[in-house]
Amino acid sequence: MILKGVNIKFILTWMVCSLVILNSTGQSLAKVREEKADRNFVSKAIDDKIEQMQKKIQDKELAWMFGNCFPNTLDRTVRFTNENNKPNTFVITGDIHAMWLRDCTAQVTPYLSFMKDDEKLQQLIKGVINRQVESVIIDPYANAFNFGKEGGEWMTDNTDMRPELHERKWEIDGLCYVIRLGYQYWKLTGDDSCFDADWHKAMQLIVKTFKEQQRKTNQGPYSFTRKTEKASDTQFGAGYGNPIRPNGMICSMFRPSDDATTYAFLIPSNCFAVVVLGQLAEMEESINQNNVFAAECKTLASEVDAAIQKHGIVKHPKYGKIYAFEVDGFGNYLMMDDANVPSLLSLPYLGYINAKDKIYRNTRKFIWSLDNPYFYKGTAGEGIGGPHVGPDMVWPMSIIMKALTSDDADEIAGCIQMLKDTHGDTGFMHETFHKDDPANFTRSWFAWANTLFGELLIKVDNEFPELLERQY
Repeated sequence: MILKGVNIKFILTWMVCSLVILNSTGQSLAKVREEKADRNFVSKAIDDKIEQMQKKIQDKELAWMFGNCFPNTLDRTVRFTNENNKPNTFVITGDIHAMWLRDCTAQVTPYLSFMKDDEKLQQLIKGVINRQVESVIIDPYANAFNFGKEGGEWMTDNTDMRPELHERKWEIDGLCYVIRLGYQYWKLTGDDSCFDADWHKAMQLIVKTFKEQQRKTNQGPYSFTRKTEKASDTQFGAGYGNPIRPNGMICSMFRPSDDATTYAFLIPSNCFAVVVLGQLAEMEESINQNNVFAAECKTLASEVDAAIQKHGIVKHPKYGKIYAFEVDGFGNYLMMDDANVPSLLSLPYLGYINAKDKIYRNTRKFIWSLDNPYFYKGTAGEGIGGPHVGPDMVWPMSIIMKALTSDDADEIAGCIQMLKDTHGDTGFMHETFHKDDPANFTRSWFAWANTLFGELLIKVDNEFPELLERQY
């Protein structure tokens, strides 16, 4: 039974889980993972890794959380089919039955290194790439897609909506994630069979869209407004956003949180574009021997990067030189960070910058402080939030990302402790939790955060294995 995007079976399971934890002595933790027969996809390589990790993790509750979170995307969100003799994988975000280009990439990324031990898992990932290519060809400006042509609640948005689209918010990062997944798949497998004419067509559309949204001569073909009571769900300026002065960067009308940008040059997403354009150039040179298109990608990456360095770095009176979150080309800028990735915090994770870079270190200090208007610190935990949910709501994703971009064992351990303390007795990560009350959370089923939590613990096992021997 589904009621307005909420899975009732999951809620009932969570309620049972909570009762067991509250009445247990810490030795008995309820089973909340789907039974094997009920899972959407079973990977022996992933199950073997879970068993291996749970033997290493000495904190029983933390081991239980890993076993729930890491396989959540495979267990419950994937729909693996074969269409036109190609694997095809539709990936929902969790309690919203739609596929975001961003989320689906992030959800499967932690599984990529296991493809070598599981051919079927490799085919599933290949299916995600094929599905993303189909989606980009349908509309490179859309952020989220339906399984078919069923339409949805946003069909009345004032933009070029189509029945295949769940939502049409233009976000740079969605297209970046498409390139990122293809690149990582190729580097890990050496398989280039999915990078065919359709893939190349999609890549050309991505670069074309990026260039259109540099808005050098006009506003471009995209605009968006929505009738809504939530200001961040629509855009200013008749759907084109606040005015910008072209400077080489790419305009994004929405952030990775799906909230409207204030100033269209969203720095973290432009940084991400620089990285993936370089990756696309490498693929085009190697796979297609298309040096002309590769050069076009490199030129665009260099232009965007130069604009970031010139316009995206500002001087804060307390922290010195830091990256702004958004700028408009007129000299106006926004100092904040949002929890969703790409974020300023995540720049090393995305491959844009070294975590030891001085400007990044200054930026990191700023965003993990009360000087960042969307940083919240309470009795239960601390971290970055954003306007998407509202004041005092911390995103576990930000805590995970802080740990993923850290080389300080104590800092990482502190993040793990906080994640363990704030899962609200469910065994899963959530979209947000209240800084003073972990039981007050949003989205009981948010697969990206679940899988990212698993990715963190695997990284800890590889780099700081002693942290898994602790009791948290």
